[in-house]
Amino acid sequence: MKPNRKVDAYQQFVLDCKIFWSTQVYPELQAQYDRTVESAQRQGTAAPSNAREAHALIGDAPLYQFYAWYERHLQRMKYSGRFGLVPHFETEREALEAKLAEADTLENLELDPAFESPRYYTSFDVHQHPKGLAGDTLAGLVYEQASRSTTPLIRRDRDLHYRFTAAVLNRITPKRMADLGCGFGKSTRPFYQEVPELRLTAVDLSAPCLRVAALNAREDQASGVRFLQRDAANTGLAGESFDSVTSTMLLHELPPPYIERLITESYRLLEPGGLVAHLDFLVPGHEPFKRFIHYSHGRRNNEPFMEPLNELDLLELHKKAGFREVEIVPFEEADGTLAPDYRAWRFPWAMVIARK
Repeated sequence: MKPNRKVDAYQQFVLDCKIFWSTQVYPELQAQYDRTVESAQRQGTAAPSNAREAHALIGDAPLYQFYAWYERHLQRMKYSGRFGLVPHFETEREALEAKLAEADTLENLELDPAFESPRYYTSFDVHQHPKGLAGDTLAGLVYEQASRSTTPLIRRDRDLHYRFTAAVLNRITPKRMADLGCGFGKSTRPFYQEVPELRLTAVDLSAPCLRVAALNAREDQASGVRFLQRDAANTGLAGESFDSVTSTMLLHELPPPYIERLITESYRLLEPGGLVAHLDFLVPGHEPFKRFIHYSHGRRNNEPFMEPLNELDLLELHKKAGFREVEIVPFEEADGTLAPDYRAWRFPWAMVIARK
């Protein structure tokens, strides 16, 4: 893309607003919630025990209303405002589509012209991304740019995807990996960079995202990775052909029946002793306020399956599929974010890890 100072300034303003929302508005909202709970308890009312009761306690408070409005509209501005990413990329559509077309000649990319995405994937604009991740040829490029401000407080010195890669490599030295729901390849890239000899198969529903992933891999001169347009819950890949299966921020994008199918498919793909590792958003323990914030974030950001995911018993579902050594562990996406005194807003990152 050609430099555009107006777009850059606009997007930086949106990012700075989101940092203010994360570091100033959210901590004050949590403090107000805590004060409201204490006041209610002094009057004999029990503290909220779930997200719904937390919402009832503070959902009508002006600060929460501002917090929610601010979050919703900052996301809309990022994508669709006057200098949003979608209109920005539209100004160079012809040149960008010509570049993307190069991906169709690459040996590391396999697209299916007859592929039909599941209805859940196309029935709404996920992340408030107009037409979603597969409804426009430029969607992959827009999503790649948009992802840079999804977690506004993470600096680029050590991206969370490299942290996840390191966590997986601490448990296994993979030779044959399947990366499910790879998107534009941001989750895939650290693995093929850190383990150059790895044979890596990455699948996703979105052809626009897969084209970006394949072009990035070509630029990286990665020879052991291939990108396939497949449903992660029904890949069609050979059973017991991988020693590791991963996904990053995929589970919360799936309806519960698809999550169960994905778990079963992961088990089928793994050889005995193989490792599965999913990085996603799971609110730990019994924390009504954090569940309320996370569930309402899903509604504001057009991600309706965040709440159902957190209500599933993922440990039991993995055991039912045949997995052993199943665990859910907190994930530190940046230094200090798991500290008890960390107050800024963050996603409740966690890893679901199991062995076949």
